[in-house]
Amino acid sequence: MKNILVITPMAAEQENMLCALNNYSLPLINSYTIQRGYVGKVYAAAATALAMEQERYDMVAVVGYAAASKEFSTGDVVCPREARYHDARVPAGLDGVSFLTDPYKLEGTDDATIYTGDSFVGAEMIGEIKERFGTPRALFDMEATAVCQIAAQRGVPVVVMKMVSDTPEKGCDADSFERFVTEHTDFAAFVEILERF
Repeated sequence: MKNILVITPMAAEQENMLCALNNYSLPLINSYTIQRGYVGKVYAAAATALAMEQERYDMVAVVGYAAASKEFSTGDVVCPREARYHDARVPAGLDGVSFLTDPYKLEGTDDATIYTGDSFVGAEMIGEIKERFGTPRALFDMEATAVCQIAAQRGVPVVVMKMVSDTPEKGCDADSFERFVTEHTDFAAFVEILERF
């Protein structure tokens, strides 16, 4: 049995995860604490650090919706292998800030990277990020890598599980995201994945 801290940025994601855990068809193997992290790197890092100060966890899970590159479809559930910031630009040769530029290894098995930044992404920005890092299969959020940064300080592994809500390169926009989030509230797939750890 693992004690798992689940970070959810939005209230809807927190509610969906609580509902999925409460309605899971089998007895739960792991124990779960659901912590709303709010949207953005600072909020996510602060919520994670506060929760980890109060209790010892075996794993941290970042759960919710994410934009994705055109290689994915809306509704896909993706567990990427690594996370990194897309908005950290550090001068060459500057020491002591590798936590901003190096990727964080995740417990996921999907061939994808989740990029975190304090910006909502559009098609043009996604294209630039994919070209800069050389990774075509990409997800985009505003929390995951910040959570990884806090968890790494404590030696706790992280899994990121995202449901693709929009693919801006295919023409999705803010309305597409809002519509998807309203219509896709079943997070049972996330519980199934976590129960295998």
